[in-house]
Amino acid sequence: MEEADRLTVAAGTPIIELMANAGAAVARAILQHWSTRPVIILCGPGNNGGDGFVTARLLAEAGWNVRVALLGDRNHLAGAARYYADSWQGSIEQLSTTVINGADLVVDAIFGAGLSRPLEGVAAETLAAASLKNIPIVAIDVPSGLMGDTGESLGAVPSALTVTFFRKKPGHVLLPGRLLCGEVIVSDIGTPYTILPELAPDIFENEPSLWISDLPRPHEGGNKYTRGHALISGGYPLTGAARLAARAAVRAGAGLTTLAVAEIAFPIYAASLTSIMVQPIKVQDDFDRLLNDPRYSSLLIGPGAGTTEETRARVLSMLSTRRPTVLDADAITVFQNDPQTLFQAINGPCILTPHEGEFARLFDTGGDKLTRSRSAARSSDAIIVLKGSDTVIASPDGRVIINTNAPPTLATAGAGDVLSGILLGLLAQGMDPFLASAAAVWMHGAAAKKFGPGLIAEDLADLLPGVLSGFLKGHQELHDNIEQPGLLIAQSGRFSVNSGDTLSA
Repeated sequence: MEEADRLTVAAGTPIIELMANAGAAVARAILQHWSTRPVIILCGPGNNGGDGFVTARLLAEAGWNVRVALLGDRNHLAGAARYYADSWQGSIEQLSTTVINGADLVVDAIFGAGLSRPLEGVAAETLAAASLKNIPIVAIDVPSGLMGDTGESLGAVPSALTVTFFRKKPGHVLLPGRLLCGEVIVSDIGTPYTILPELAPDIFENEPSLWISDLPRPHEGGNKYTRGHALISGGYPLTGAARLAARAAVRAGAGLTTLAVAEIAFPIYAASLTSIMVQPIKVQDDFDRLLNDPRYSSLLIGPGAGTTEETRARVLSMLSTRRPTVLDADAITVFQNDPQTLFQAINGPCILTPHEGEFARLFDTGGDKLTRSRSAARSSDAIIVLKGSDTVIASPDGRVIINTNAPPTLATAGAGDVLSGILLGLLAQGMDPFLASAAAVWMHGAAAKKFGPGLIAEDLADLLPGVLSGFLKGHQELHDNIEQPGLLIAQSGRFSVNSGDTLSA
């Protein structure tokens, strides 16, 4: 974002104009969200404070009772921030915990994303006092004390509204930052969209526009074989997880789905499944012979598999085929004492879908979620889907997609197995593994939101057709009504950005 500002200024838009536009965007958002009331604008020593001075002037012109408090000495302000501070006609108080007295709204223009250390001193005390009194806080850029790059909180307090500019930052979508930002408004302040290719963004917020062009669709002349054949290694005695995954793979569009299961478990699987085939397996050689069939286009192991030598052997056999392979749950944990053996066996498309506990069994847990996910993807040469309310999908080449649509109801047994199955079904049809991972995670969240309270894992697969129909219809209508839609698209495995793009990146 610093580079975006530099390029914008270099292209002829002065920083003083960008600051004016930023302050105007904040004032506009406040006027849209609240009726006239006493407001205190808390300004910091940098450009974030300059945005605050512009906001103060515009709210005062709109008839609001506006006061301004400054952290530091007015004479130390420089550049555009000094210009707008000098343009403020009212008094400027020293920042203290008492300045919030009598205010019904607080604007946090202290630091924004410019702070790289813990929020402390009078700034931290004043914001904490406002939060304790339940006075709504509007943050400019990000709440002071929130790390824009990582979403980590170093003393930030919750805001009711955050107004940011041009594009969101990772801190707006990663936890706990997302919860501290409240409603997020992204405002255009004059940064030209044409600079996006030069910025080469590689972190994206998950939404269908990223991957819908690659989403497999049934087509005239196709058949069940052209839609791919998914193979799942089914566990015993825990049989439910693999069955959940199998139903999800079918609902996601796989033309055929087969479960390879121990002979003793065959009656359980066969009696409960109809369109899904069940293949009994006696020994490892039987499983290897099954994998020799080139018609299996995607593979999954882990749900209910057990942390056994058999699971370990099956994982290595699957990876040796170099076909798209999803490793979940026990297929990850079984390598906790020897992760390098797993990483060395990954020579083809592979997706690991750990939750935080499983992630910790293979990878370093130091640092923020974004950094950890990227590091894990590089070290394993696999796509990492680090699950949670802010699931991070990381590719070995450094690209990241952050998901934000998962409701709390997904915290239920078996939901992760369904996610693995959706991903498997998309891979079976030949979808790019990175984009398929993002699509599966988004569809998973959308299905849960569609159901609402009382969700159990068994509900999810049957909700997928409605989810798919809804956004495919919406995408087609958008495409029909826009001659040159500005979408983030994938070309040769890399995102490219059309000029005119208006999505958050």
